[in-house]
Amino acid sequence: MNRGWVTLALVVGSTIVGLMGTDLVLPAVPRMPEALGGDPAQAQLVLAAYVGGSCLGLFGYGVLGDRVATPHLFIGSLFATALLSLACSLAPSMEALIALRAVQGMVAAAPAVFAPGIVNAMFDEENAVRAIGVLGSIESLAPALAPVAGAALLAIGGWQLNFDVMAATAAVLGVLLLALGGVPQVRRRGKGSFMALLRDPVFLRYALSQALVLGGLLVFVFGMPTVFVRVHGGTLTDFIVMQVCGIATFMIAANSATRAVRRYGAEQVIAAGTGIAAAGALAQFLYALAGGSSALVITVLFVPVNTGLGLRGPPGFFRAILASHGDDARGSALVILFVLGAAAAGTALVSPWIEHGTVPVAGAALAFHAISAMCLILLPKLKAEA
Repeated sequence: MNRGWVTLALVVGSTIVGLMGTDLVLPAVPRMPEALGGDPAQAQLVLAAYVGGSCLGLFGYGVLGDRVATPHLFIGSLFATALLSLACSLAPSMEALIALRAVQGMVAAAPAVFAPGIVNAMFDEENAVRAIGVLGSIESLAPALAPVAGAALLAIGGWQLNFDVMAATAAVLGVLLLALGGVPQVRRRGKGSFMALLRDPVFLRYALSQALVLGGLLVFVFGMPTVFVRVHGGTLTDFIVMQVCGIATFMIAANSATRAVRRYGAEQVIAAGTGIAAAGALAQFLYALAGGSSALVITVLFVPVNTGLGLRGPPGFFRAILASHGDDARGSALVILFVLGAAAAGTALVSPWIEHGTVPVAGAALAFHAISAMCLILLPKLKAEA
């Protein structure tokens, strides 16, 4: 049992490596044009390329999960991530870095595909919701702490050191998992396909609504370092404070989700969390339209978005896995694919207007939240199993 929990902890650490691919690099983005050439719009593509590459990787690992053993894919992904991270630190130009980031995102996607299936195999439904909430809280520390660490690394060794640290972390996790004997094989019950899931309106209800809430939040987060520093005349501290407050709120809400589901039911909690997040996104957009630029107010309005995501995140993700009817790897891959696809598309669309301030960033995020609510209204619910 202790060995199983150690393995699970290393799996969580491996998913954090994927998150480091965006959040550890965020502090360097506003200054990358000075270091590598290009402009702020290209610098935003350093983030979007990684996320877009991750989308392709999620699809690829979902297919390979039927043909290649999970331990081989999982650990191989970590070592490949280490190599690509080193290559990114040696990039000679913005264009080269963007291309390498796309490949880096592709190879780093395996832990995100297989981790939910591992949790589903280890726990019953109630404990799985609790486990996903706890694991989500641990993983959510990465967006809060990685920018702080990234800013420190930027000051110590420049933007290259951020990628060197990511490479070292991925390599160490790979070695530890090898020493421990690998990771469990993700179970699959029966045959499935991506197309079958994409045609299933019940699966799409949970997968799309989950992805659009989180994707909208990520679009906002990816854009705010540049907005705070280059538009509002602030500092990275403004962004870090916003992130820490948001993540702390998410952790509290995520760890309350199990009790809320037990008392009110999963569907009610998912709907309430979606509504709270959408209300926060609307408030952010209206404040931006009014010309507001206070870091304090932006941080306060960021709190309900994270609260809503924290409440709906664990039951929403788990019900998406249940709706995949045993095809855990493809189900989790599609959920995260939708998340990253929304984040990549939103970040790329907003990047040409990033120096116009909060309005385009908050507007894109609000659009995603609104569509998420529509998914819950229009698509059918998961039926209780007899």
